[in-house]
Amino acid sequence: MDNPEKKHALSDIWNSYSENRKENRHIANIPPIERIIGEMFAVGEFYYYVLNLTNSTISNHHPNLLKLHGLKDYPENLKDIIDLTHPDDIPFIMKAEEQVVHKIIEIGRESQLYLKSSYCFRMKTASGDYELFHHQAILTMEDEDKNLIQSVNIHTNIQHITKKNPHTVLITGIGPRNDFHQIKIEDPVKPASEISLTKRENEILALIAKGYSGPEISKMLIISEHTVRTHRKNILAKTNSRNSKELLRKAFECGLI
Repeated sequence: MDNPEKKHALSDIWNSYSENRKENRHIANIPPIERIIGEMFAVGEFYYYVLNLTNSTISNHHPNLLKLHGLKDYPENLKDIIDLTHPDDIPFIMKAEEQVVHKIIEIGRESQLYLKSSYCFRMKTASGDYELFHHQAILTMEDEDKNLIQSVNIHTNIQHITKKNPHTVLITGIGPRNDFHQIKIEDPVKPASEISLTKRENEILALIAKGYSGPEISKMLIISEHTVRTHRKNILAKTNSRNSKELLRKAFECGLI
């Protein structure tokens, strides 16, 4: 890639994490998109792209990116993605990424490739309106010194589910890890959520959001279908939800997924 690095709102935040931006490294390997998508969920139209963390260039775009944002050409730099974001949401995104960096450092760099971060913000769509998107990111490549050099980001339009941003960052474990860290970014006009799920309930909620059925969840977690139904019933009660559709809306609004 010959594109020079473009300064953007998140440059300084990720520069503070490591020295990985000192060299503009070309990323030759494409991460296993199918496996990564399996760790994520998309309850609406979505797209993904590969982000080179050493110079902020992006590649391997999913074609929905053009459709959802009404673009003619694929963005080449993360700044182009940020420019699609509602200006009022930029301060929140910066705070969210700061929390992601701090939590990864706290957990330990040896685990950074097994963590997923997620939060919501508004982006301009093909209609010209700003709609709420759910952002998920998985770090996919590091060098021998544990400096991060690549991630895969996925954006899902969830405007049809909710228009409310929970102003919450989630750091969850994938693969061998089962972390669940919910970090509230204070919003002066929205009270913090009082909904508290158990570790097992959070696991089941995440699988429900991915579209798995009760029997499938039972096999994945090695628990009985009766236990899955009991947990689902408790989750619905705690979130005051009547069905899975309402559960997903409230889960997004409360920053549970």
